[in-house]
Amino acid sequence: MSSPCDPQNAPAGDVDAALMMIDSRLKAIYDGKAETDPEQQQLIDQFTASLGPEEANDMVEGTCTLVYMFMQWLRRACEERDRDVIAYVVPGFVTSMRLMTRSVRPEVIPTMAGLVVAAGTGLSPNLWRRQYGDWTGDEMNSLEATALLLAEHINRVTGDRDFATRMITEALSSSAQD
Repeated sequence: MSSPCDPQNAPAGDVDAALMMIDSRLKAIYDGKAETDPEQQQLIDQFTASLGPEEANDMVEGTCTLVYMFMQWLRRACEERDRDVIAYVVPGFVTSMRLMTRSVRPEVIPTMAGLVVAAGTGLSPNLWRRQYGDWTGDEMNSLEATALLLAEHINRVTGDRDFATRMITEALSSSAQD
């Protein structure tokens, strides 16, 4: 039976812009900077301020697409080792989110955990979230943190700091050629 949250029913959004933001944050972390470079933060702030409602929505949808793609990769990696992706990813994810007290409000963590579980079970994170109403402002940092944590987890699993970004870039390139 088809689900209303089937990824085939979900818009992909602006995956390129979402990936650019996540990649930028990853590079800052790997360069040992807990905080984003002020100049880089200014560019990010200018970019996000320039987004109209439609572009902002596309960015949210693109970030949800990243969450889905990251969780699908993790699911396949877990299945190869007879692990359950939810049991393997979610506890560490929630623990990490709880430690991000300046970026993530505690009341948003269950929603982000649900988003990760939805993606891990093959549902569109964006369509799953839409069931519960519009996205809130408090969820935006948490959504970015969700994609960031999943990308960083993949990079740690593979031992390659650029693996998650490269995986998405290659997927986008191959879909553009098709």
